[in-house]
Amino acid sequence: MTANRGFGIDIGGSGIKGALVDLDKGELIGDRLRIDTPKPSTPDAVADVVARIVTHFGWDGPVGITLPAVIKKGAAQTAANIDPSWIGRDASALFAERLGRNVADVSLLNDADAAGMAEMRFGDPAARKGVVALLTFGTGIGSALFQNGALMPNTEFGHIEVDGHDAEKKAAASAKDNEGLSYPEWAKRVNRYLTVLENLIWPDLFIVGGGVSKKSHRWVPLLDIRTPVITASLLNNAGIVGAAAAAAEGLEH
Repeated sequence: MTANRGFGIDIGGSGIKGALVDLDKGELIGDRLRIDTPKPSTPDAVADVVARIVTHFGWDGPVGITLPAVIKKGAAQTAANIDPSWIGRDASALFAERLGRNVADVSLLNDADAAGMAEMRFGDPAARKGVVALLTFGTGIGSALFQNGALMPNTEFGHIEVDGHDAEKKAAASAKDNEGLSYPEWAKRVNRYLTVLENLIWPDLFIVGGGVSKKSHRWVPLLDIRTPVITASLLNNAGIVGAAAAAAEGLEH
């Protein structure tokens, strides 16, 4: 293991992705491996996939892992788009056991927090100034909030109520796909969501990420809100990079 390498795994509602990471550049080393999230996405089933990915790369160092959940002291407190049996589970201990590692060598954190940490470290320098909210649009909507680059962990802005609905039910990328919405139709929903959110937290900048960020040119220019919006520099790899960086530093929430 060289000093500038790390390993991150990003667990989502539809896929589990892992890769080696260059911690100097914030880039993946080689290709990532993606495996569909098992159904049901129980802790044991997901841990099996995580172990497959780590074994595939032959990685024997610390591992950073993200979950779409609020994480407190290694335990999942919520379960957004994963099986409810995660709630209350000591996920750090589960992964450590499955990977044959000490708990200290497994860093577990919220998926959007990991993506945000990667953007703070490797992304646009403007993201390190003032109040910045990163939002990942995927199966749900993940959020990460920063003040001058410092993380306030476990925000759940994807679940604020907008027009009587949980925000992510209408504005997540999955809603676009499931309902067959065009980018302009979906952008109207995102615009409404961001308008509500910006009036709650008054950020200086929004960073938008997640899988749909690869097509940001088709919807970000359609947004008409007070707050500037930029696309995540690391696109959909930010969670992997942030997880790897957290593992290298021994961080955990």
